[in-house]
Amino acid sequence: MANIVQDKIASGAFILDVRTLEEFDDEHYPNAICIPVNELPYRLSEIPKDRSVIVYCASGARSAYAARILKASGYPDVVNAGGLYDLPAAV
Repeated sequence: MANIVQDKIASGAFILDVRTLEEFDDEHYPNAICIPVNELPYRLSEIPKDRSVIVYCASGARSAYAARILKASGYPDVVNAGGLYDLPAAV
């Protein structure tokens, strides 16, 4: 999974952090955009459909839920990367 995520990030994927703003402000993956999972259904227009979307949270539970929302909303290429520390090291 790490290679898939790394390849998609290298290809310009949209990186979506679905944790709270407080968690995001504390630390986040470089170039990630924070849209808390409870706000996601109302903010879908902020997420491009023409790019891969990499979703992460703290442990993978919220990102799994967010990935289901995105896929059900017509996003064709969504990957649940799990938790922040599951993502490949930023370069």
